Amino acid sequence: TFLISRGTLFFMKFENEFYRDTQGVILVYDVTNRESFRHLDDWLLEMRKFMSDADNYIVAVCANKTDIGRRAVSEDAGREYADKKGFLYFELSAYSGKGVNEMFNQLFCDVVQNVKSGKASIGSVNLGYTRDQADIIVRIKNSRDDYDILGVTKNASADDIKKAYKKLCLLLHPDKNLAPGATEAFKALQVARK
Repeated sequence: TFLISRGTLFFMKFENEFYRDTQGVILVYDVTNRESFRHLDDWLLEMRKFMSDADNYIVAVCANKTDIGRRAVSEDAGREYADKKGFLYFELSAYSGKGVNEMFNQLFCDVVQNVKSGKASIGSVNLGYTRDQADIIVRIKNSRDDYDILGVTKNASADDIKKAYKKLCLLLHPDKNLAPGATEAFKALQVARK
């Protein structure tokens, strides 16, 4: 997970939900706007409020809009800021793309190295469904008949069918399962019950 922060406080209230499981941080400031450079420390303070072990993450400080020519923040000032904190530093232009690939490549390599060395862990990703839920959708999609959809034999009792239906409803209901095909599988289950 990477967190990209802009150098203005306007966005701060929206960012805190994205801090969990972050391994790499990209702090971007506008070289034509000294105020955005000053706010980098504000972003770091907020980041540390919401992230555990914030010191173990790779941080890239990115001087953006270097293609414009008029600078309010010198390259030396940006490099000094990053060096003092032990951060990576990049001069780039989001407009032209200059330096962007190099920054992402270096950041990614450093994050991978951090994870391999045990300094950071790979976060958990919540897809909105479990492996069991996905497997049941595939099974229902490939079912030959209503009994197969319910996972019961043709000589199953009404009580067995009811139990199988309830169990599958809990796993497939669209409010509980966000897997692709869940809605269609749930509809097939409704039809199979009848």
